[in-house]
Amino acid sequence: MTERAAHDSLPEIALDWHRAGRGAALATVIETWGSAPRQAGSQLAISGEGEIMGSVSGGCVEGAVVTEALAALEDRRSRILTFGVSDETAFAVGLACGGTIRVLVEPVGEGAEALPEAMLADLVAARAARQPVAMAVTPEGWQRALVAPGAEAAVDTRFRSDKSGMEEDGRFIAIHNPPLRLIVVGAVHIAQPLLQMARLCGYDGTLIDPRSAFGSAARFPGEVIVEDWPDEALEALAPDGRTAIVTLTHDPKLDDPAIRVALRSGGFYLGCLGSTRTHAKRVDRLRAEGFSDAEIARIHAPVGMDIGAKTPAEIAVSVMAQITAVLRKG
Repeated sequence: MTERAAHDSLPEIALDWHRAGRGAALATVIETWGSAPRQAGSQLAISGEGEIMGSVSGGCVEGAVVTEALAALEDRRSRILTFGVSDETAFAVGLACGGTIRVLVEPVGEGAEALPEAMLADLVAARAARQPVAMAVTPEGWQRALVAPGAEAAVDTRFRSDKSGMEEDGRFIAIHNPPLRLIVVGAVHIAQPLLQMARLCGYDGTLIDPRSAFGSAARFPGEVIVEDWPDEALEALAPDGRTAIVTLTHDPKLDDPAIRVALRSGGFYLGCLGSTRTHAKRVDRLRAEGFSDAEIARIHAPVGMDIGAKTPAEIAVSVMAQITAVLRKG
């Protein structure tokens, strides 16, 4: 698994701080109204020494949250804070108008109202294993539980939409989905802007191409490049429901092995470069290999939304737009 960025590793950071004896609290946005700076589920980790990582606003309430977090580490009690962000303050942090946010502050470790270390460790372990998990917190009584997909229909809806928030029963559900991944087969020109755009959209990118002259670090600086044959590489990467796959080589010897693995994987998106005529030939080959029409229908080809794209960057825009539409709209 690609290492999470620091801003997305706040449970891990809080656990490390706690285990190092420095103390740790987690602050989480649980509700917003109006033009709130950060969405529900956004977090801020605070150490007992006043160090912070992450954000629950555009900077307008962090100071007050840190003060309350340090107090929570003293009295070992969780609390919910409500902040109204004025229009003037909102403008200073880049918003058109103000809003209201509610923030849950939880000290880690001992205490009847605290977030237990063992539960936080289980959450961190699930995240490390790319297992989706939700943290459910009931402020009335401070009951907590980790919820897996399939356990509750309402929570499953939140997993699909990637949306944390309050339920009607008074629980706050914090969704922890694995990072999104984009696997690109073919180190062609389109792959260069596509991987860059995917990263901006929050995806961990992996490029597969056994041709070392194509998939070189000089052409793709900073990218994860796998030089195995595409089917072997995909099987090792084990695409899941948070993974999009795009084939770009335009060469059946490379694309077809990847497509065969992708069609029977858990990936949520498969897009393949090629004209309508090229795709028709691809469909014939897949049918001859025993793939059903339902399986073949999973392929988005020609890849990308029809926006009249011509250049590699424009095609990359169309591909990311289509991936986003499939992810968010199904």
